[in-house]
Amino acid sequence: MNALQKLEQFVLTETAVQRRVRISGTIREISPSYYRVAGLSQFVRLGDRVGFSAQDRTQIGEVVRIDDGGITVKPFNGRIDAAIGMPAFIVGDMDLSPDPSWKGRVINALGEPLDGLGPLVPGHHSVSNDAEPPLAMTRARVKTPLRTGVKAIDLFTPICEGQRIGIFAGSGVGKSTLLTMLAKCEGFDTIVVALVGERGREVREFLEGPIHANLSRSVMVVSTGDESPMMRRQAPRTAVTLAEYFRDCGDSVLLIVDSVTRYAHAARDVALAAGEPAVARGYTPSVFSDLPRLLERAGPGEEGQGSITGIFSVLIDGDDHNDPVADNIRGTLDGHIVLDRSIADQGRYPAINVLGSISRLADNVWSPDQKELVRRLRGLIARYEDTRDLRLMGGYHPGNDQELDQAVVLVPKIYEALRQDPSSPVSRDAFMDLAQALKQ
Repeated sequence: MNALQKLEQFVLTETAVQRRVRISGTIREISPSYYRVAGLSQFVRLGDRVGFSAQDRTQIGEVVRIDDGGITVKPFNGRIDAAIGMPAFIVGDMDLSPDPSWKGRVINALGEPLDGLGPLVPGHHSVSNDAEPPLAMTRARVKTPLRTGVKAIDLFTPICEGQRIGIFAGSGVGKSTLLTMLAKCEGFDTIVVALVGERGREVREFLEGPIHANLSRSVMVVSTGDESPMMRRQAPRTAVTLAEYFRDCGDSVLLIVDSVTRYAHAARDVALAAGEPAVARGYTPSVFSDLPRLLERAGPGEEGQGSITGIFSVLIDGDDHNDPVADNIRGTLDGHIVLDRSIADQGRYPAINVLGSISRLADNVWSPDQKELVRRLRGLIARYEDTRDLRLMGGYHPGNDQELDQAVVLVPKIYEALRQDPSSPVSRDAFMDLAQALKQ
């Protein structure tokens, strides 16, 4: 063995020894939502994983605060089985190693399989869960029209490939149902769905329902409402990371996150455990910086890459559309679709308020004639809704106002034409469907 071979053998031996060395500290404080570890402050960074062994398994948490006295660890498991004096050790970071074979699988927020189909095949390269979005000047333009098959959206708030749009709704107004309809959207190479804080029963319903036909090109990331805030906070990040991986492979990706609000709730819980003060309705400052950082990762990639079309549901707390989280998200996205409870109470689904909804990229989809038509339709609907109380009181008399007469005749037909549910046929041309409905 020559000198070079001896040196290589020495380096390999030293590396193997270093891998066996485990830097550890001691658990000094335990609360229902976090625990404190002394002795690791100099060896970790925010976001690193720390674990301890209990009941023949390792329980993992994330470092959310570092100070001279120790570190604060928020566990991914909802229950902390630690004891004072127990050793805690560094596990590593939160990187993933995606692979094309992950399509068709259901995983949790940590990238572990939930579908019983065996372990996931790791990819050749690891990617960060907190990657930076593409630089603004290198991103491709958003201009390719996208047909969703939902008539109310394709008519009044059309979407482009690579656009990010939000669905804003209170509880029980049909938000999840509309998302299931959008999941049928064609023209995508890959679909990534994140169910964040949703009911456990909805997972199989979504998997065996609208997404089933596209399951072979879909990845589902699931964190149900009974899981810890750390898992609910991590699930959208994992989903966006997977979407970025497939985008960088050249795919056109549809990313659905339901819901971003529950991600914000989980981020608030983590930030409060880290000692941040609450500044707006209990939300901490970091929540309002985490949201744009997550949402900006969706969208078009650099020139020559694929794109991520993001559809994000936003749960409106107490039907207050001026909620700080909703307002922050609305200002970041490229449009918003508002679901109205009063429309749902009338039995009209999807309960889209076409007057309160907007797509900032609609001009890239509409032709000049279609743009003028939509403007006139919005005007008729606005006039119809503004005079609803007047008509109910008997103050409307046909023949006195030609525009109002037209609205009274046409708007109910428009509302009827926009009715759809998950079992309805997908609309191939929303303008043609509307024209046929108005002729009847």
